[in-house]
Amino acid sequence: MLEAERRCAIDPLTTFCPNMECPARGQVGEGNITIHSRQRQRYWCKVCRKAFSARAGTIFYRRRTNEATITRVVTLVSHGCPVPAIEAAFELQAQTVREWVEAAGVHTEAVHQAEVVQPRELVQVQADEIHVKTQAGVLWMAMAMMVSTRLWLGGAVSPRRDRELITRLVALVAACAQWGPLLFVSDGLSTYIDVVRKAFRTRQTGTGGRPRLIPWPELAIAQVVKQYAGRAVTGTVHRLVHGSTRLFLTLLWSTPGCQVLNTAYIERLNGTFRSRLAVLGRRTRRSARRLATIASGMYLVGTVYNFCTTHDSLPTLEGRAQTPAMAAGITDHVWTVSELLHYRVPPPRWEPPRRRGRRSKALQALIDRWCPHHRLA
Repeated sequence: MLEAERRCAIDPLTTFCPNMECPARGQVGEGNITIHSRQRQRYWCKVCRKAFSARAGTIFYRRRTNEATITRVVTLVSHGCPVPAIEAAFELQAQTVREWVEAAGVHTEAVHQAEVVQPRELVQVQADEIHVKTQAGVLWMAMAMMVSTRLWLGGAVSPRRDRELITRLVALVAACAQWGPLLFVSDGLSTYIDVVRKAFRTRQTGTGGRPRLIPWPELAIAQVVKQYAGRAVTGTVHRLVHGSTRLFLTLLWSTPGCQVLNTAYIERLNGTFRSRLAVLGRRTRRSARRLATIASGMYLVGTVYNFCTTHDSLPTLEGRAQTPAMAAGITDHVWTVSELLHYRVPPPRWEPPRRRGRRSKALQALIDRWCPHHRLA
């Protein structure tokens, strides 16, 4: 975009105040934002009387390199381009590229938490782990996906393939799950069974005393256990470890394109991550040194996959290919990487300070204007 066009693109009706001390923070279209400087790309909030940059809340904030270069570099990294090739092509230092990628990872994780980690009807979820070699040893990356939309639900990274890793992953899935029928499919790791049962629980009513927590009545847990002879897979064993057979078959057959119990979809997603994240390659000289590097790269690749990558196995929408985010109803169009990096995650709504005694008229006026549904303390 030309500089003149970019200046004209700023719109006070589509932005919000990022100041955490402002009562109007995170609210769009309320008339409190005006243009402070079109030349310098700055807004003005009439409530907190502070100016802020149009880049605030993006990875471009306080960076001198032009946005197009940063966007191209992040796009190449998210599609598996080796960092040394980027350094040579753009004449950049390795530290600069690493800083941009880590900032993009933090930003895309915030976008993922704001847009994907919301209650929705999942129907069937598949989970699996990836073995990652690093310069400091071995790491494990556990991930989960919604099968019907191919939506990546999130992941967790840990030095050990233990209960703590699986608990973090299942907690992400639970945050994405709406109350209702759910089929959870994993490999043969026994930790999943107990962790999933505890994550998806509800209170038992109709009994005397304090209600007990019991697993969801419409929860089914299945496992696909591979049998090996050396490194060759000789067969698979299917196990239904929780739930009724009728519920299991109903949920399995109601998932589009998945009529047989398997973990094929999450394994294909694992392959996508290995091809797009250079440090996950089975044979690579670009192994990572730190866990944070792999975690940030995971969220960068996963969010680009969800919002920017169309999936051939998904049905078309009005003749257009869909991304997993479109299939899940999160967005109505294919995002560009530039749009993803420019997306500003709104901060949580302002909460009035808790004070003893009667509120002042000025404070009450702010409460009535910016959080009218706030209950009196």
